[in-house]
Amino acid sequence: MHAFIVTIISFIFVLGVLVFIHELGHYLAARWRGVHVDVFSIGFGKPLYKWRDKVGTEWRLCPIPLGGYVKPHGFEDPEDATDEQKANWIPGRTFHAKSVLDRSIVIFAGPFFNFVLAVILFAGVFAISGKPFIKPVVENIVPNSAASQAGMKPHDIIIQIDKYKNPDAQSLALFAKKHPGMTTTVIVKREGKEVSLPITISSKLIDHKSIGQLGIVMGRIFVEKHRLSIEDSVVYAFRETWNITADTVIGLGQMVTRQRSLSELGGPIKIAQISGQVAEKGFDQLILMMAVLSINLGLINLFPIPMLDGGRLLFYVIEAVCRKPVHKKIQVWAFQIGFGLILLLFLFSTYNDISQLGLISWFTSHSK
Repeated sequence: MHAFIVTIISFIFVLGVLVFIHELGHYLAARWRGVHVDVFSIGFGKPLYKWRDKVGTEWRLCPIPLGGYVKPHGFEDPEDATDEQKANWIPGRTFHAKSVLDRSIVIFAGPFFNFVLAVILFAGVFAISGKPFIKPVVENIVPNSAASQAGMKPHDIIIQIDKYKNPDAQSLALFAKKHPGMTTTVIVKREGKEVSLPITISSKLIDHKSIGQLGIVMGRIFVEKHRLSIEDSVVYAFRETWNITADTVIGLGQMVTRQRSLSELGGPIKIAQISGQVAEKGFDQLILMMAVLSINLGLINLFPIPMLDGGRLLFYVIEAVCRKPVHKKIQVWAFQIGFGLILLLFLFSTYNDISQLGLISWFTSHSK
């Protein structure tokens, strides 16, 4: 029972923060570009609580915590608006009357704020709790490799390469990969002493591209946490956000090309389950998971699928190029297809979640 309560609370907290920040991006951008905002809602359904602020925006807290929305004033096109809606429009404050650039800024700001949130969360955890580093401990040296010629030995701990201090195992491999043929210095800790070794990173041709290699085999995984300065925390936060974004895009591409299983797609149930498990490990781990989910939310919303922010941005790009909006029938048709795709994705990911929990097999076995 305790685990269930933690899971529910963690899920609502994580999703609530992510949705609020996403919609806050839309809200602040709308205010910045001179668009009045009619409604700011967290959750869906009949409001549990609502209030109106001094500028006339109605804020709502609703019972279904699976999303939220911001309704800019005059979001509907003039040909779709009723006479009553048109009569209530505030001149100069409607969304549809703004330039393509202004409308694009308002729509783009939601996903952008999700990426900003990820950077802030990563930086905060790295500065306060520390960043986990996998220590690059050498187990074996590849014969005739760059490391062998430099005089590296098993059990050496690499603490610096070139000007890059305290690299973890992953960043060390990435540094070598990007610098084939580079002559520099590597500093290792050997029997408690620091030893400086000149090294020339070897080069190997893979798929017609030169890839740098050190020629070392890492040993046991040693994980340490280092509290970083504010400056370093921000740098690592940007790097982490970029790496996760790139890995997510690559992973989705591999699913499309069937290199990875679609069973890896998760939905709300999986998010709730992981939220509870991570929360048990500590609040900082929950914050790190929230940062990863924020990146995923921002990235998915930028996909050029109608009904998502990316779909609207695509229409605005076409409008800017063609100097006129996309035909209304095409927009309606595209949004219907987009809604269908999102619904199918939601159902499929939920099916995956239920399958992985074993509920389908349990129901099948007990219904015979």
